Amino acid sequence: MELSLTDGFHAGMYEPRFRWIAGMLLAAAVAACGQWPERPAALPYGPVQPAKEAEIVRLVRQELGIPYHYGGDTPRGFDCSGLVFYVYRRAGIQVPRTANAQLYASQPLARDALQPGDLVFFEIAGDAQMHVGIYVGNGRFIHAPQSGGVVSYARLDDAYWRTRFVGGGRF
Repeated sequence: MELSLTDGFHAGMYEPRFRWIAGMLLAAAVAACGQWPERPAALPYGPVQPAKEAEIVRLVRQELGIPYHYGGDTPRGFDCSGLVFYVYRRAGIQVPRTANAQLYASQPLARDALQPGDLVFFEIAGDAQMHVGIYVGNGRFIHAPQSGGVVSYARLDDAYWRTRFVGGGRF
């Protein structure tokens, strides 16, 4: 007995499901090949609301001296983006968890547009690894620097940070 493709199949019974699966496979293939979207050019946005900027600066200063801990986002230990995630969450602002995601989700800012409470981003190992801190004014920012370090101040005009500065961000 020979079966045809239409035996036991009434027109259109599986067609929508196959279209959906084909669409999902195509979307996954395109996403896998695509690059991370380019960040828009820096724009001179107005400052964060004064109450929020003061709260963010106050909250990040409370974390000075906390040890660096890779993947940490609690006062037991922070990595750079975990510190931002924790402080902003306490200030009532939801931000992504990783530095790269924070960079691409934030409103871009030029260095001369930074206000206290804004984020500062640095390219550490090509565009694959970003570092983030919270700007506190007067050319200084607070960050969780590296393994063995603690949450501390740094300066934007320090030779190391100046050459790696990518831009600022605001939520």
